[in-house]
Amino acid sequence: MLKFMKNKILIPCLIIGALAAVVSFRYSGQGSHSSEDKRKLVLQSVMETIKSGHFSPKALDDTFSSRVYKMIVREFDYEKLFFTRQDMKMISSYEFKLDDEIAANSIEFFDSLDAVFLRRLKGVQQLDSEILKKPFTFDGNEVFQENYDKQEYARDDNELPAKWHDFIKLQVLVRYVDLKKDQEKKRENKDSVNAKFKTDAELEVDAREGARKYIDRFLNFYKKQKDDDRFAEYINAITETEDPHTNYFPPADKSDFDVTMSGAFVGIGARLSPENDKVTVSSIIIGSPSWKQGELKEKDEITKVAQGDDQPVDVGGYELNDVVKLIRGPKGTIVKLTVKRADGSTKVIPIKRDVIEIEETYAKSAVIKSKDGPIGYIYLPEFYADFNHTSGRNCSTDIAVEVKKLKEAGVTGIILDLRNNGGGSLGDVVDMAGLFTGKGPVVQVKSNHAAPAVLPAQPADGILYTGPMAIMVNEGSASASEIMAAAMQDYKRAVIIGSTTYGKGTVQKMVDLDQFVDPMTRLRMTNDTAGSMGKSLGSVKLTMEKFYRVNGGSTQMKGVTPDITIPDARDAYDEEDQGERHNKSALPWDVIPPANYKVTNSVGNLQQLAALSKSRIANNETFKLIQENSEYFKKKRDENVVSLNEKRYRKDQEEINEKSKKMEELQKKAVLLDITNTPADEEKLADNAKKFNDTTAISKNKDWLKNVSKDIYISEVVNVINDLKKSGVTLNMDSGKKD
Repeated sequence: MLKFMKNKILIPCLIIGALAAVVSFRYSGQGSHSSEDKRKLVLQSVMETIKSGHFSPKALDDTFSSRVYKMIVREFDYEKLFFTRQDMKMISSYEFKLDDEIAANSIEFFDSLDAVFLRRLKGVQQLDSEILKKPFTFDGNEVFQENYDKQEYARDDNELPAKWHDFIKLQVLVRYVDLKKDQEKKRENKDSVNAKFKTDAELEVDAREGARKYIDRFLNFYKKQKDDDRFAEYINAITETEDPHTNYFPPADKSDFDVTMSGAFVGIGARLSPENDKVTVSSIIIGSPSWKQGELKEKDEITKVAQGDDQPVDVGGYELNDVVKLIRGPKGTIVKLTVKRADGSTKVIPIKRDVIEIEETYAKSAVIKSKDGPIGYIYLPEFYADFNHTSGRNCSTDIAVEVKKLKEAGVTGIILDLRNNGGGSLGDVVDMAGLFTGKGPVVQVKSNHAAPAVLPAQPADGILYTGPMAIMVNEGSASASEIMAAAMQDYKRAVIIGSTTYGKGTVQKMVDLDQFVDPMTRLRMTNDTAGSMGKSLGSVKLTMEKFYRVNGGSTQMKGVTPDITIPDARDAYDEEDQGERHNKSALPWDVIPPANYKVTNSVGNLQQLAALSKSRIANNETFKLIQENSEYFKKKRDENVVSLNEKRYRKDQEEINEKSKKMEELQKKAVLLDITNTPADEEKLADNAKKFNDTTAISKNKDWLKNVSKDIYISEVVNVINDLKKSGVTLNMDSGKKD
């Protein structure tokens, strides 16, 4: 099912007690314990929460109804493989009635849609097995349309098999061509004299078997979905029609969200992977409970999971996420894993859960040696913060540590890489900006029918770094990333380089729906031993505010336009247009009065810097190819038609592969950046390797440095930093007066 891009939440300091007072009285009088009652309770609580707390709640009208309808139908059947035009004729009668149904707290449409989907799911399971019994030929003129908007539903039950036939044929063709290519390569090998080769017919059989496994997994995903999972998708179609970032989180999803935000979770520290319907251990995190306990090994298959002394749960056939949920639990508790070793032996391993930190989430830095002096590079994948633990890590403190390391290493400029950083903690981006601008406003936040509030940076130790600075962004930079880039741009503190950002200028608050339930209903939910009512209603990530730049403009919809533009390779490969401006439910762009701030004048002649960069990019063969590929792949995406003829399919693939090869060849010829760890990090890596007797961290760090060294975007930003150093600008760092 289609999953829309979810940018990170921005947590404002808001008190929502008034919201609870408005909503809570609504839920008295719920008498029974049925799943239907709970779903109605969820729908009612979500709608009341939106009505009372959303920044700009949309009117419940036919337009709203139609958008919800189209979104949930697309979510249920993205490939248009299940519903027929006959089904749609019946379902479409609800398209302009959902506003009335939602207002009446009815779930009739969902029940009808769900019933049709489940009936179709049962039918296609038999259909695909019949189709896969017969061999395919690939010499016809059929094509498969992959663009959802251009696809057609099957007319009726009689036409549905043909729809599935083409879909399955594409899966077989892809595998058949790959198998033939592999065999052709073997034939070219000098050692292939005694090798055994399969006929095309035998390869087609193998391809069909591979496609069958894929289709089984595809359908099993839907089969294993619970009714409540599909209902949550329906609720999210409603919330995301309000705006793209108002989302409903069932209880389990809320805990996953907290892990994403904090970069830490309570568990055992074993990375798991699915392997032929089994869940196996792929690696052990150094220093974790599993690592300290010492008995769990890579390639162990987890067969059972027990909570302490409770009866173990057989996890055979479980999805990976379900196994992970069983293994995670409160800090200090025991989980017992029954594992099957590679030699066939079994063992029960007790492990005490503890906090696991995901190092890949956290900021890290390196030193790039350039002809005009060393340049510091800081990578920040997200604006993380642990909102549940005051002692947890946060990105603003970590960035300060990285900057200090770079200053001690003697860098003459700093690059902050926010590419593909979807955002995170609002408080941390304000604190982080203060490290480079000192005291002063960073962002303005406005709720509905209220005056804007200015959020100022107030660094206790003043400005940490005053030297030349550049910030890298792209269309994947959103939310808190845009606040940081916009503030540095408005203060003229840093050069913003890359492509226009995502355009998420809204602020969310996680709202627990249980707090709005009246005491009697909450008691019934708590004591519901049958489980039909559930212990919790979940949460809503609610858009309650918009943020604005200190110059008064919003980043909503428009994003941040870089000072220096670099062609983005993502444009060539993204399957869909990203960015807020492409979403019909996005809140509009607007302007408020500017805050009282003073520019730092840390950036020299931007026009000259941009002209120099543009000239270098125009003469760079790799950037030229990126631009050409971007235009080519966009055209292919717009067409989105795949030939089911082997010769034509192979010709198209060869054309695509040729373009990829050219890019690889150019990247091999590129001059690599000379990059090293800071002395502080080198010492830490060596100490940890000695302490834990493990070189995994050193190996990962080496790979990271290698990848950074090959990044042509970073190479160009290094050139810009060196141009900036030569501009001779007088810095005015006594800036940013508080409002």
